[in-house]
Amino acid sequence: GEETWEKLKTSAEVQDAFMTYTVYDDIITIKLIQEACKVLGVSMEAILKLFGEYFFKFCKMSGYDRMLRTLGGNLTEFIENLDALHSYLALSYQEMNAPSFRVERGVDGEMLLHYYSDRSGLCHIVPGIIEAVAKDFFDMDVTLDILDVNEEVERTGKKEHVVFLVVQKTRRQTRRAKPNRLQDSEDIGREQESLQAAFLRMKEKYLSVSVCPVKKSNWDVVRSIVTFGKGHLRDTFKPIYPENLWIEAKTFCDAFPFHIIFDEALRVKQAGVNIQKYVPGLQTQKIRLDEYFSIVHPQVTFNISSICKFINSQFVLKTRREMMPEAWKDQPTLKLRGQMIWMESLRCMIFLCSPKLRSLQELEKCKMHLSDIAPHDTTRDLILLNQQRLAEMELSNQLERKKEELRVLSKHLAIEKKKTETLLYAMLPKHVANQLKEGKKVAAGEFETCTILFSDVVTFTNICAACEPIHIVNMLNSMYSKFDRLTSVHEVYKVETIGDAYMVVGGVPVPVGSHAQRVANFALGMRISAKEVMNPVTGEPIQIRVGIHTGPVLAGVVGDKMPRYCLFGDTVNTASRMESHGLPNKVHLSPTAYRALENQGFEIVERGEIEVKGKGKMTTYFLIQNLNATEDEIMGRLKTPPIHKGKTHLIDHIDHPPQQVYETCLTCSSLHLVAAFDAATPAGSLVTRQDSVEAADRQSSSDQTKTDAFPSDSVPSGFCVLL
Repeated sequence: GEETWEKLKTSAEVQDAFMTYTVYDDIITIKLIQEACKVLGVSMEAILKLFGEYFFKFCKMSGYDRMLRTLGGNLTEFIENLDALHSYLALSYQEMNAPSFRVERGVDGEMLLHYYSDRSGLCHIVPGIIEAVAKDFFDMDVTLDILDVNEEVERTGKKEHVVFLVVQKTRRQTRRAKPNRLQDSEDIGREQESLQAAFLRMKEKYLSVSVCPVKKSNWDVVRSIVTFGKGHLRDTFKPIYPENLWIEAKTFCDAFPFHIIFDEALRVKQAGVNIQKYVPGLQTQKIRLDEYFSIVHPQVTFNISSICKFINSQFVLKTRREMMPEAWKDQPTLKLRGQMIWMESLRCMIFLCSPKLRSLQELEKCKMHLSDIAPHDTTRDLILLNQQRLAEMELSNQLERKKEELRVLSKHLAIEKKKTETLLYAMLPKHVANQLKEGKKVAAGEFETCTILFSDVVTFTNICAACEPIHIVNMLNSMYSKFDRLTSVHEVYKVETIGDAYMVVGGVPVPVGSHAQRVANFALGMRISAKEVMNPVTGEPIQIRVGIHTGPVLAGVVGDKMPRYCLFGDTVNTASRMESHGLPNKVHLSPTAYRALENQGFEIVERGEIEVKGKGKMTTYFLIQNLNATEDEIMGRLKTPPIHKGKTHLIDHIDHPPQQVYETCLTCSSLHLVAAFDAATPAGSLVTRQDSVEAADRQSSSDQTKTDAFPSDSVPSGFCVLL
């Protein structure tokens, strides 16, 4: 799945994306496999085998289904032609480093599959591919077991050589055993034991005999005619050959301009006219072929026995640069691709070949022309067709790179958009900001009741006169950061700050019944937070004045440049008067604010009648504390609540619980742990159980946020802190 894949990429520390036509180091593959073993708890061999099965399905889905089906009429022919398929694909994928395969007949219908590769550690992919091919293409069930693993000494360099024993399962072996029949299970057990014994005998026999080709017996010749895994003869056609070869030597060399005949000592006996043209040394009699050429594929030692062993493979020879004329040493070396055929009567080998060229550009670099290739040779068409395919691949590669660049840019754009939205939501209410983003006009709203708070710093003017500006900025930043966190804890809306003045409102822009309780708890938190901010002049904690008033307001967005959500009405003025007529470290309440908080679990004392500028005489009050909440709950700090006896409330202590709420219930004097799953709720918000239900009912609205807290017309006020 995608989640596991992303986890693997992260743990293996590999790149985020892979391009189709780009070659990647096998180290990346091994790292991914090792991490998959850890994550999935599966062995590396099992993962590689499953990968082989899926790779076969992937090739079919990618459009190679028809090509794969035409490789052979049976499993043996299919495997023998895999090298030819890889050679064709290498025209388009030049850096492709494919393995080589060689099939060897065993006794009793078994088949030995020799696998050669200079990419070690990937051999377990082969059983997955071959078993899937046999099942899908040839309706066969085969098993592949490793007989031997070594480094092939005949090959140049350290190449992995793995020998697989390929055995076709019989019908009885493939039949599922019924668990309720003891006899069937015993039969299957005996079959598995006999199969294992046969496998061990085959392995001992393979390790004890030479791998050099030997002359087959007559019975082996007959057996080789029978299709592997089938019971009928492959073909009954018998060709007729002429008594004499009706072709002149000159005509043969002209018809096959690229061919070489050499004997067991690798001495060149004959060569085509064009191969002499591009390898002048071949015109010299009795030269050795290995003096002018090296074998590129299938990377075997250049001798007749090694060539005979891979006689069914496609051979690629490359000219040695040091043997070319001095004027030719700057141009690319000539590669010849073709078939080796052993002529028993002459004890010679003929190499029928064609130049290995991928495009017209390579043709020009080798100073060759299409006319140098015989008209019957399909290499002409292959070069022209591959030229078009290379152009299509380059275009596809460019599109894929652009797609990846767009994906990365889109990812970065989403991150920047998130930052912009976060900044926008910090300046305006979320639903208001969303309406502005959509190009809608935000209508002004009238709120029948809300609670407004103002605060300022005592003797702020004197502090400014005695300090450097940077000290003032640092002090206000520290204080406002603490206040801003409390707005999320208690879910009140921060309207604005001007100098040392801080203004918040509860019940706007989303009406809630508990707006007064929210603002009151916020004010108590402000008073506690202010003790942590130092006066830069005296070094003592600063003192603040807080004023609260409840009443109706008008609210709306004003301005086009840096628009603000502003409040209008006499309630704003009265709240400001409560702050200016307050006392240091006191929360000053107006009569309407007092009535909103009365009997809600707060300790409030009467200040008495005072003269309020512009308002006349008013009886005001001071908010002392919340009787049902601790300081940690007011500040939204993490604290494990106690379990009260006689109550059935379940409390789980979790170090970092995701959005959990501690709720204080006045009716039973105990604490509840309420799980809050609303992702829009800020950490530390105050909600009651009933408010949580009400907020859940409102989640379907896209232009509202969860703001219900203390209901005004139900149970006595509860208090809880969202952690």
